[in-house]
Amino acid sequence: MKNIISKLFASGKGREVTYEQAKELANHKDDEIRRELASQSEIRPEILYYLTDDPSSTVRSEVARNKSTPAQADLLLATDKSDEVRLDLAAKIARLAPGLTANEQDQIKILAYEALEILARDQVVRVRQIISDTLMDVADAPPEIIRQLAWDAEVLVSGPILEYSPVLTDDDLIEIINRGSSTGRLNAISKRANVSESVVDALVETTDEAAIGFLLANKSAQIREETLDKIIENAVGVESWHLPLVARPKLSEFAALKLARFVAENLLSALTSRKDFSPEIMARVRNVVNDRIAGQAKPVADPQAKLEDVTTPLEEAFAAASKMQDKGELDETAIVKAIKRKERHFVVAALSVRTELTVISMEKAVRLRDPKGMVAIAWKAGLTAKTIEALQRDIAGIPDEKVLSPTETGEFPLTESDLEWQFEAMADVR
Repeated sequence: MKNIISKLFASGKGREVTYEQAKELANHKDDEIRRELASQSEIRPEILYYLTDDPSSTVRSEVARNKSTPAQADLLLATDKSDEVRLDLAAKIARLAPGLTANEQDQIKILAYEALEILARDQVVRVRQIISDTLMDVADAPPEIIRQLAWDAEVLVSGPILEYSPVLTDDDLIEIINRGSSTGRLNAISKRANVSESVVDALVETTDEAAIGFLLANKSAQIREETLDKIIENAVGVESWHLPLVARPKLSEFAALKLARFVAENLLSALTSRKDFSPEIMARVRNVVNDRIAGQAKPVADPQAKLEDVTTPLEEAFAAASKMQDKGELDETAIVKAIKRKERHFVVAALSVRTELTVISMEKAVRLRDPKGMVAIAWKAGLTAKTIEALQRDIAGIPDEKVLSPTETGEFPLTESDLEWQFEAMADVR
């Protein structure tokens, strides 16, 4: 029978097959016969439509793969109960997507768009991933579908779109960043070609260690000098940033001198070998390096030169917090005022002093943006539960929907044993 089908449909002769013959084959009891029939490109559209209701998923998969399948049949298959059928359909429909929009007038294109829209929301990640992988770098992909995929909770789906899609605008990317996206999605945006200054600034505001690391390693990212200086001021305890910072093109004089004071010794040679600094700046960088090697690193006595300021804002904040603690002034009221003023460095330093956790470890713990961890830190620092919401939101940058609130009676939302365990976990952050 298979040989008969092959002969009937060879060289375009399928047009000579009568409707009754094709329908008889479509009702054949042998699944393989029906599957072979569904694979023929010359088959009548109404037979392919009929086969969308075939009891065999292998037959329906052939219908899904067939380029001759009418759009009405594709729309039916978009909700097929078989994952494999929808996977096969997704692979075909995604290739037809370029140029489609939500405002199509042609009925065939309307149906194709509707099928694509359904598949882009499919419960099976692999179905959505196929759509994403196919459309990730297509300039005329449907904008609404691209935005939907960009917001997908699964990084396997959203990642390729966020990293490569030319359809996404800066406004799209900034909205995704500001809504408290996962590290995976932020990483993908950081890797985009030619990330704009506004998107870079939004990424840096998240304080996400991994995303900023990828951003620094992205040579095409448009990082303003002020933004890069801001990153460097917070980079002392973030070793993953040191190498990409040293390799970053167009470092300012201030940046080079700052880096020379704290990067690991194995990176100093790379810093002093750069060819883009003036002889004067290179000499100053080498002086700082030599002082470090000799164990004599100290500020240069020039109060007017910001370039020579050896202390970081975090170090300055820690010194101020320690001084206040010695005077008995580092109480909850002082910390709450600093939170309201969004003085992040001071709050981190104050938490470090009150918990006796090193300031670098505290900085790393806060960067995790872990709600339970921040609640535990507040508890260990002797703060009351009424402070935990502002601490999570304004200092750790935790999205509103993830912020933990005090209980109805104003207590911490975790048991004391949980608080102790969570704090120990924060203290172990490396």
